[in-house]
Amino acid sequence: MDNTIKQLSIFVENREGQLDDVLKVLADNDVNIVAASLADTSDYGMLRLIVSDPEKGREALKNSGITAMLTDVIALRVPHTTGSLSKAIHGLVAGSINIEYMYAFANGSDAAAVLKSDDPEKAINILKATGFDVFNAKEAYESNIVK
Repeated sequence: MDNTIKQLSIFVENREGQLDDVLKVLADNDVNIVAASLADTSDYGMLRLIVSDPEKGREALKNSGITAMLTDVIALRVPHTTGSLSKAIHGLVAGSINIEYMYAFANGSDAAAVLKSDDPEKAINILKATGFDVFNAKEAYESNIVK
């Protein structure tokens, strides 16, 4: 069973209004942003988003002339206790898992650490074997949405 989730990955030019354009397209198409990470260089930025409907978001951006990719990532469930993230990462390092990048967001009673790994299936198996869990797509995409 695949426990990865889809992340929107968008290259944005480092120019005024580019981020606003992306966010407006998603808002106009009723795509909710659950988590975001923006890293930049002098020429461009990499916007990574967990959204309510990744396929719909990618298609809406494409139709607006904005290139977006879907990337498989893991949403690690991190309890709100001191050392939880450290313990999870230690288990991955001990299992020779490379973490390409990570960012976090609050998700109800837990937090989530979004991880991009070179071997997501192995990473998920290690996490589960060390007492951790991952959010499934439904849980991740609907984070903190009031019903």
